[in-house]
Amino acid sequence: MRRSILACLMLSVVLGGEAKAADRPNILFIFTDDHCQQALSAYDDSRIITPNMDRIAKEGMRFDRCYVTNGICGPSRAVIQTGKYSHLNGFIRNGNKFDGTQQTFPKLLQHAGYQTAVVGKWHLGEHMAPQGYDYSEVLIGQGPYYNPPMLKNGEKTKHTGYTTDIITDLALDWLKDARDDSKPFMLMYQHKAPHRNWMPGPKYLNWLDDVEVAEPETLFDDYSGRTSAASQQTMTVSRHLNDRDLKLSGYGTMNEEQKAKWNEAYGAKNEAFRKAKPNMSEKEIIKWKYQRYVKDYLRCVKSVDDGIGRVLDYLDEAGLADNTVVIYSSDQGWYLGEHGWFDKRWMYEESLKTPLLVRWPGRIKPGSTQDAIVSNLDFAETFLDIAGFRVPSDMQGRSIVDLFDGTTPGDWRKSFYYHYYENPGAHNVARHYGVTNGQYKLLHLYALGGERRNDWELFDLEKDPNELTSVWGHPDYKDVQSMLEKELASLREEFQVPKDTQIGRPPKKKPARKPHQNGKAK
Repeated sequence: MRRSILACLMLSVVLGGEAKAADRPNILFIFTDDHCQQALSAYDDSRIITPNMDRIAKEGMRFDRCYVTNGICGPSRAVIQTGKYSHLNGFIRNGNKFDGTQQTFPKLLQHAGYQTAVVGKWHLGEHMAPQGYDYSEVLIGQGPYYNPPMLKNGEKTKHTGYTTDIITDLALDWLKDARDDSKPFMLMYQHKAPHRNWMPGPKYLNWLDDVEVAEPETLFDDYSGRTSAASQQTMTVSRHLNDRDLKLSGYGTMNEEQKAKWNEAYGAKNEAFRKAKPNMSEKEIIKWKYQRYVKDYLRCVKSVDDGIGRVLDYLDEAGLADNTVVIYSSDQGWYLGEHGWFDKRWMYEESLKTPLLVRWPGRIKPGSTQDAIVSNLDFAETFLDIAGFRVPSDMQGRSIVDLFDGTTPGDWRKSFYYHYYENPGAHNVARHYGVTNGQYKLLHLYALGGERRNDWELFDLEKDPNELTSVWGHPDYKDVQSMLEKELASLREEFQVPKDTQIGRPPKKKPARKPHQNGKAK
């Protein structure tokens, strides 16, 4: 009886309307890892055509300024679960463990009558069933591109095949066979792709072989217009892609049949490169690396797009499309060679922005666009609002439902706060935080290599969209700089951001003590 009363009390707290559960929209959240706007043809059709992702945009709304709060995989996912910045949800960098006992949006949806499920990549450091989901089948950690072990409701399972296809199969199996059709559902359909090391599926191993993908104009950026942090990173196409990234070695977790197809696709191409390399200039080698890298990335995206098409087709066939809100996004943006980089992390535009497409038949005008600043900080609030529930006051974002008619409320955010913490860490990107209003951007790069710094960058995005030259300290930008400094301080106060005191190199592990012959340590 006590448990029943508690459930009713929670329902009364979150329920914001009188709608019956069966009348509420279903929610399908499609999420990828490291997918940038430059590789989604609804935004940019110069590299790839993604017809199924584009279908969501054509039948719904494309958001052009969806910013992330902390541009890295795990922290982005924690923000989506909680509607709170990293410093409050406790997951500031990869390697942290997500506190699944805290308030999350799927738990609230469960208490209000929704059936919840997640399939695919979870990546929040838990080795058990994710909390708040009636059904889960998720990759263990990062997960491989082929033959992935997974956790089904907390129990280990093993699959054979290409991971992107398997995740789609699992999503469809749940929709077709395990879903309770007396309840509305919230399904998180989450791909590993196109995360590093970009291993294409069998269908696309040779796709783009006869195409030269256009290079970004900043592929050979020399970083001279910014602070030294930009040149101290370790994520360049020229020096930091390894042989596995470039498919010059390794098979991952493939079986013998899969290896044979892989060798058939890459063997001759790799041999041709090895023969030519001694006579290639440094610039020619970089260009080769870029083509190999970007084509494999796009091949991974192509398989994701195919899977999305299968799921959208099923919604149509099952009569679910008209009452299902479909949302597509990724955990942050990515560098497809811009600034000579791969990876993410920076507050620069390519990784700060992430794709966001939303289709809601009867509510969103097909083919519409929205330029208001939105964020992954808003996703949890949006899911609750779509379902007709009151958003808890301690969440820090705002539902974007009010933007679906194409207008922007007068009190909508005019600026945005970003904070990246993972240094020391992979790719040596400086710890930094900053503010942008879409026209100007201010960054404070405050730690690098375990040492405190006090570096600043300011960009005029209208005059310098590639962010090549900081105008910090320039007299012509004195007023802009002052305005953004005040806005940055205000946002840090509003979002309760504490001073980052966890700066310093992690302690070195002591070498193991060699034993004497009798087994006792020296």
